[in-house]
Amino acid sequence: MDAETQELFTKLSNSNVKDDWKKNLNLLFITLRKLFVFDNLAIYQVEKPGAMPEPVFARAVGRGRSKEADASWGEEIANHVVATDEITVVSPSDSSSTDRITKPYLLGLPLNLPTGKGAIVFVRFGGPEYTSEQLPLAVLAAVQTDLILKDRSLKETQTQLEIARQRAQFQDDFIATISHELHTPLGFIKGYATSLLRSDTVWDPKTQLEFLNIIDEESDHLVTLIDRILDSARLQSGNMPMDFQPVRLDSLLRDVILRTQSRNKGLKVVQSIASAPPILGDTVHLSQVFDNLFDNALKYASGSTITISLRVDPNKQVVAFTDQGAGIPSEHLPFLFERFYRVPGHSNKHGTGLGLFICKQIIQAHHGEISVKTAPGKGTTFLVELPASNLKDAS
Repeated sequence: MDAETQELFTKLSNSNVKDDWKKNLNLLFITLRKLFVFDNLAIYQVEKPGAMPEPVFARAVGRGRSKEADASWGEEIANHVVATDEITVVSPSDSSSTDRITKPYLLGLPLNLPTGKGAIVFVRFGGPEYTSEQLPLAVLAAVQTDLILKDRSLKETQTQLEIARQRAQFQDDFIATISHELHTPLGFIKGYATSLLRSDTVWDPKTQLEFLNIIDEESDHLVTLIDRILDSARLQSGNMPMDFQPVRLDSLLRDVILRTQSRNKGLKVVQSIASAPPILGDTVHLSQVFDNLFDNALKYASGSTITISLRVDPNKQVVAFTDQGAGIPSEHLPFLFERFYRVPGHSNKHGTGLGLFICKQIIQAHHGEISVKTAPGKGTTFLVELPASNLKDAS
């Protein structure tokens, strides 16, 4: 191999685009084509033992780009290379045709990919034939392809391990959180019930009523907590029953706002709720979603004005819950709707990391979407989109 070729491939090896295997392959083959003529190339990979090779990357870079559907991509030679693990060269059996696309010259090289065997196939339409002098260059390209795909596999494995680690951490955090959340109301109930049962003390009626109110409130808190745990399990397994009926989101939102304000005196809510035709939905579970979004804003944007809007589009109705709180750092957004996930730094806030997970599962059961827009110091907006056409689609 000449010095120019070595220099080109050295530059290529040192210029990989971080975390983008397709760009790296494109760069490889753009560099290669300056030295080694080909029209099509395809990379094949065996996904599991006994399976046929499947294409994972293909490019038409020369003659035949306008006839990709008819052009050869080397499926047969790829099967042969994978089966024999040998470099294979195939020339067209009929060279009399004047149509270059019908005269492919093929070169297949084996790949040793992380998931198993593979092959890279170069195609020249109408020639020239591959020469022995060109094979080392093709082999070097195959080696570089191996490295790029192994790097891709390594990054994917690292990502999967990180996701698994985070989920395990979520569950560990959940166990610790749920233990605390269960013990808190149980501690109140046990403590005040024990106080009322003391034989050596006589409580006046006002104190008795105060103790009983605390027991009642903490019992409600405990029931809500257990319901959330059960709901999250049912939703995750797809066993949550839904009672779909025509529902008007504008009326439902006003009811939720009125109920929330009655429980939270001084709460400022700005409404921009359009009159909306009915859609098909489960009133109880949609109310649960909006209650959860209110709870989230009250917990993490305490004292903030909450703006609630309803927009009616031709194909959907969009509800927006906006607070003026501290916002959520961007690194937490991919996990926000995960089961058990809680944004770090809010350890002083009660919560199980189930509320937003439950919201997402309920909205998805309605064939809708829930998303978040936020930035540190600029507040948070949760968007709930529900299809307007689901009245006729649901069963």
